Amino acid sequence: MTKVKICGLKERQHVQAAVEIGADAIGFVFAPSKRRVTVEQAQQLVKHVPNGVLKIGVFVNPSAEELRTAVEGVPLDYVQYHGEESPEFISQQGYPAIKALSVRGAEDVQMAANYDVDYYLFDAPGTDFKGGSGHTFDWTLLEMVGIPREKLILAGGLQAENIEEAVSLVSPSMVDVSSGVETDGVKDIAKITAFIQAVKKGRA
Repeated sequence: MTKVKICGLKERQHVQAAVEIGADAIGFVFAPSKRRVTVEQAQQLVKHVPNGVLKIGVFVNPSAEELRTAVEGVPLDYVQYHGEESPEFISQQGYPAIKALSVRGAEDVQMAANYDVDYYLFDAPGTDFKGGSGHTFDWTLLEMVGIPREKLILAGGLQAENIEEAVSLVSPSMVDVSSGVETDGVKDIAKITAFIQAVKKGRA
């Protein structure tokens, strides 16, 4: 049963809508991005996230202190590492972890084998920032990696129109969307609704 993560949320009404419609995880971006939030903003937003919905923080090459402040201060359930973090650094932090990998070719997919994390997130390469580019990648490349599907998160260019095909082909544990549920760079409740409903329709 594929879960849904809505990422890059900054406004209370969008968090509430995502949760009410059935999102399984909410993503807060602490890395440089147009969707970036502060720890203080995230603290206010998580008040609208009930128990049972995961709170995930997205970071790019963070310091240990930056992570500790956010994980404990918000608090967060998972840290999503979206930069060039080493396997050793991630292991040393000791938090439940998601390693994001930008996929241009098969060698990027194979990089996952270097990391011992809870989930592996495969995304299209970013443009101005890491991730959130709105582009897809060649999903068939994921057939080459021996990662259990229950540890695989698919991201990159997903939207209501292509999510059923993506889930059918990849069978990920979770799908992650940000720009695909936006209009003019702002989260769109109608698109959030359509995306979550499309994923849930495919669960039957």
